[in-house]
Formats: sequence, C-alpha cells, structure tokens
Amino acid sequence: MSFPLLTATAVLPAVGAIATAAVPAARRTVAKWLALLFSLATLVLAITVLVRFDPDGDRYQLTESHSWIADFGVRYELGVDGIAVALIALTALLIPFIILAGWHDADPLETGAASLSSFAAGRWRPTQGFFALILAVEAMVIISFEATDVFLFYIFFEAMLIPMYFLIGGFGDRAHEHGEKAAATQRSYAAVKFLLYNLVGGLIMLAAVIGLYVVAGNFSLTEIAEARANGSLDMATNTERWLFLGFFFAFAVKAPLWPLHTWLPNAMQESTAPVAVLITAVVDKVGTFAMLRFCLQLFPEASKWATPAILVLALISIIYGALLAVGQRDIKRLVAYASISHFGFIIMGIFAMTSQGQSGATLYMVNHGISTAALMLVAGFLISRRGSRLIADYGGVQKVAPVLAGTFLIGGLATLSLPGLAPFVSEFLVLVGTFTRYPVVGIIATFGIVLAALYTLVLYQRTMTGPVKPELAKMPDLRVRELVVVAPLVVLLIFLGVYPKPLTQIIDPAVKQTMSDVQQKDPKPEVEAAK
Repeated sequence: MSFPLLTATAVLPAVGAIATAAVPAARRTVAKWLALLFSLATLVLAITVLVRFDPDGDRYQLTESHSWIADFGVRYELGVDGIAVALIALTALLIPFIILAGWHDADPLETGAASLSSFAAGRWRPTQGFFALILAVEAMVIISFEATDVFLFYIFFEAMLIPMYFLIGGFGDRAHEHGEKAAATQRSYAAVKFLLYNLVGGLIMLAAVIGLYVVAGNFSLTEIAEARANGSLDMATNTERWLFLGFFFAFAVKAPLWPLHTWLPNAMQESTAPVAVLITAVVDKVGTFAMLRFCLQLFPEASKWATPAILVLALISIIYGALLAVGQRDIKRLVAYASISHFGFIIMGIFAMTSQGQSGATLYMVNHGISTAALMLVAGFLISRRGSRLIADYGGVQKVAPVLAGTFLIGGLATLSLPGLAPFVSEFLVLVGTFTRYPVVGIIATFGIVLAALYTLVLYQRTMTGPVKPELAKMPDLRVRELVVVAPLVVLLIFLGVYPKPLTQIIDPAVKQTMSDVQQKDPKPEVEAAK
C-alpha cells in the first residue's frame, strides 16, 4: 500500500491544530512555534505533492479511495489535478506567513486572570486557540481541494465556516476608532453575517447534492463525469440546470460574486490582517476552484446555458468592486472591494469557456493570493504601528519607514497588475481569453484595470507621500520578523511575473480536460498568422 500523501497533507495541520490547542495557557510562545513548525511541515508535504504530480499523466493523481458510508454511496475519495495542486501549494505557502504575521495578534491585552466577561469584550485572547484555528482552516481547505467525492467535499466546504467564524468574531482587529466595546459589536456582526451568508449558500448546495445523488446514484465526481461523457447518465435539461444553480449559488457566495459579496468587506475590516488574508487569499479560492471542478464537470450543458448571466454578474463585480474601492476611507475595506473586483476577473475567465481564460483564471487565483497577502500583511504592519485603519490618519510614511513603504508599493502595483509582476500575466490571459469569444465583455472589463490603478495609486499617495503626520514621526520600519514575512512574497511576485511557466505547465493540461468536459474549443482567430 502506497503512502497516503494527500491524506497526510490534510491531516498534518489538523494534528497541529489539536497539539497547539493543547499547549498550557502560560506557554504562548511554545504554541506559536508549534503552529509554525506544523505549517512548515505541511508546506514540505505540499511541495512533495507538487513534485510528484506529472502534468502529462492521468487527470487525477495520487488518488485514494475507501468505503465510508456504504449505504449512501459515500466514499473517502481524494485526487488532485493541476488546478488543485497549484492551490494546495498556495495554501501551504501562505499559512506560515500568516502565522508569522499574526505572531502577537492574539496576545492578551491586559495581565491578570482571564474571565468570561473579559473574553467576551475581546481583552483576553487565547493565543493557542488563534493559531489552532488557523491550522484547522488550512486542513479543511486542503482536503476541499483534494476531495473527488461530492459529499466529502461538501462536509469540509461547510465545516471550515466554524473556525473562520471564531477567527473573525473572537480575534478581531484591535484598531478601532470607536473603542473596544464598539469593536466587539462590529466583530460579532461581521462574524454572524459571514456565517449566515455562507450557511444559506451551503444549505442550498446540500439540496443540490441530495438531488445529484437521486439522479446519479452516487457522489463520485469521476464516476458521474464519466457517465455524463459516455451517455450512460442522461440528466433532464431542467434537472441539470436546477442542480447547477444550487452548486453555483454556494460557490458564488464563497467566491464572492456580486450581489452575494456584502459579507466580505465587513469580515475583512473587522479581522486581523492575517485572518483577512486567510479569508480572501485562501478560503475564498475554494469557491472559484469548485466552479471549475464541480460546476463545469458535473453540469456542462447547464454551465454553457448560464454563461451569459454569469459573465454579466462578473462584469458588475469587476466595475462595482473597483468603484467602491476608489471611495473607501478604510484601508482594509479598500483591499476587500479590490478583491471583489479581482474575483470578478477570475469568474469571468472561468466562464469565458476558452483555454486562455481558464488558465488565466487559475493562475489569477494563485497570483491574487500572493499579491493580496503581500499588500494586506504590510497594511497590517502599518495599522499596528498607528492603531488606525483610516487612510486619513496616515501621510509621509515613506520618509520614516522607507522599506515598509516600498513593499507596500510593490504589493499595490501587483494588485493593479503592473507588467513584470505576477498578476499581470493572469489578468492578460483572462482578458485575451474572454475577448476571443465575448469581445464586448472583454472590452468593458478593461475599465477595471484603469480603476485599479486609480485606487491603488491614490491609496499610496495618501498614506506614504506628503508631509509626515506628527503621530508617525517615530514610526519604526519593518522588523526582521516582518521582513521574513514580506520578502519571499515580493520575490514570488517578481519571479512569477517574469517566468510563469512553472505554474502554467501544471495548470494547462487540467484546463484542457475541463474544456473537453464542456465540449468547447477555442475560437479560431479571424486572421490567420502569416506563414
């Protein structure tokens, strides 16, 4: 029996979560180092998955399959394609940086014995719980990327809401202009809104999962897709469309897609910067990934039927998110609305139904994760120094903290997809892939790029340039721990911007399989290239 590498990659952070939570309360530093070591060990396993994956091999590799709930046809089935491998690597890469960036975010605000009232007010923060919850989320996200049984995927797709709820509601941002009591109220509101939106989406998906079982007789993604392809499973048109809508709705909430996006700005605003990165760079990617893996593969005809409406929603997300980002006063809300715009590009690329669009969308998931992590984590370091999220409270930072300002600028330039940085390649592929089939959609989407330049450069100008605010005169520059967090992300943004081939050669074969699932071919160019 071969070593269950995929199971180990998901189980290791879960074991780390349990071990970290079990550390005695007085040993906060031990808990931090233990969480970091488990996250690094998970990264090693994720790299092993990446190395062992053969882009030219079978569609799903490193597979595992065991009977689980035999009476209902539920199996413990895992397998990864190139898309899943890339996102598992992204997740495992970002978690150690998230842990390092949040090294002091859960430390107690006051000494003395902890009480229930002090915990409720947010003054006592159990460090062990904070890092254990992060590792728990990592475990659930990874197994979501690996699951090829629909029911197994659904369980962890929903289960990750629980640790995220506590991370948002119990460990929120300490920078709040209206005091700790107001901050606790806002954190609670953001956490409940996050949970309710995603629970509603999950319940609708559960009905669709049950409907799929009634139609197909099992939950195996590979078996159902194969039966659809060879004609042995013939879904009625209306049935397929309703099932597609049930799955897509849940994924659109998680993604998030307009108009199901409103939970994200609140959640990111009230979270610590590392948790905000966990939300938008890691957890939300499960939604867009699932559109590729489940919506297109299980319901190809319904996916094509819904494409025009989804492209309109994606366009609205792109323009609406960017416009609202321009007018934000809060740094975190600005990044949140920028992410809504970027997720619009990702979804547009998926449903453009071209190989360039889907390759660009997958690459965008990875590059957006890295660029958003770089920008948001540096913003978190900035906010922790000043104690405010408001843009108006900053000015002249580049004069007192040039390294912080420089890394902030690189993260911002990556967000606006500057050529030479990683997101440019993915955004270019998405636009080219969309334009070849839907030229009007591609043209309108380019306005999102103009708006991205506006909100990014205005943010940098207002916070980093101009006269130094008196409160910032003695602001320290990035410390060693913070540099360890930011520097590798900056290097990756530059490397993947110049040489994206290591990712594209893993992603492209999986995209070709997905295009085959929906029986689509790339449009031929109107003008043939000269020979």
